[in-house]
Amino acid sequence: MSKIEGPYAFVYVDREQKHVWYARDYLGRRSLLTKTMDSGAMLVSSVADTADESTAWTEVAAQKIYCVDLNARSLDGGILEYSWQYEAGGLEIGAEDEHLVLPFGRVDQTVDDIGPISDVASSVQLSDLAEFPDICKWQPYIDRLKSELTQAVKSRVDSIPPNGTHARCGVLFSGGVDCMVLAAILTTVLPRDEPIELFNVAFENPRQTKLQSLDSVYDVPDRKTGRLGWNELERIDPHREWRFIECDVPYSQVIEHKSHVQQLLVPSCTVMDMSIGIALWFASRGHGTRVTATSRTEYMGQSRVLLLGMGADEQLGGYSRHRSAWDKSGPHALAREIALDVERIATRNLGRDDRVVSDNAKEARFPFLAANVVAFLSQTPIAYKMDMR
Repeated sequence: MSKIEGPYAFVYVDREQKHVWYARDYLGRRSLLTKTMDSGAMLVSSVADTADESTAWTEVAAQKIYCVDLNARSLDGGILEYSWQYEAGGLEIGAEDEHLVLPFGRVDQTVDDIGPISDVASSVQLSDLAEFPDICKWQPYIDRLKSELTQAVKSRVDSIPPNGTHARCGVLFSGGVDCMVLAAILTTVLPRDEPIELFNVAFENPRQTKLQSLDSVYDVPDRKTGRLGWNELERIDPHREWRFIECDVPYSQVIEHKSHVQQLLVPSCTVMDMSIGIALWFASRGHGTRVTATSRTEYMGQSRVLLLGMGADEQLGGYSRHRSAWDKSGPHALAREIALDVERIATRNLGRDDRVVSDNAKEARFPFLAANVVAFLSQTPIAYKMDMR
């Protein structure tokens, strides 16, 4: 199993040994749930059946492989667990066959290379990036990250079957740094004649509708940054056919599909789960309006594979709590917070996201969570990944 890279979830029945094996990949990128019935029977499924609420569904822990011994009289004591481990010194040659060894190490929390605050200019514009202090120090890491991400994106799109003149791959696109980077890399690996779909979702807010015209009700922050990002991509690669799709969601559609999305979210059930889940569901559905410089036409997404930027914020300091850790306690606290976030990726919400996207007959793929990318970022000192000064 240590030699398998990529997302998976499986249930394997060994009839001869009377064992049932089940697991998710070590980062939890595919959904797998379990539920114990009142009768003592156990269900394993990629989605929940909420018809029977007598017992709860739970996510299968991602960093373990489970084996149910059908010879046992009950589930108590009849489930063996095999845990993934970080590679450590002392393993004998060939011993990896007997161990579940993660293909990446723990996050390097080195902060010694962070210089004095005076090294940083008080105001640096994006156009002045070449003049940014110590850019030469960072350049090798920037180049290496680009190389690792390019490899991750390429391996995730090369396997997609040709689709004629239709798009094979799309990006869930808010205009944020993570999806911009993925789209910019994607255009370097896809054949020149293939279009790329950029799905940008926006919701009607009934409380704001009375204060705005119909033309501006969907001009939410993600729509504005999405348009700016699309324009930048067209400038970077004007020969690519970029299909920017505005997925506008009236409040009535949210109400219509809310119960269906809630079932997909189970066992995730918070308000935040619903907010993220409903956005992913409508964006991955791909129904919207294709916008060009001169026209707006109704559009149905063609891509069956979607690239998502999950994992970038955890590894590269994209959350407000990372800024708070730095502001309150400095670089050591930031390093600990990043390490904790990366440790928790496998227990977070990727199973939820997989259920939601898969419901639309699409497959979510996460280049920032490719083993080679995680391995590189984990071994890179904090000072070369982010600078909160």
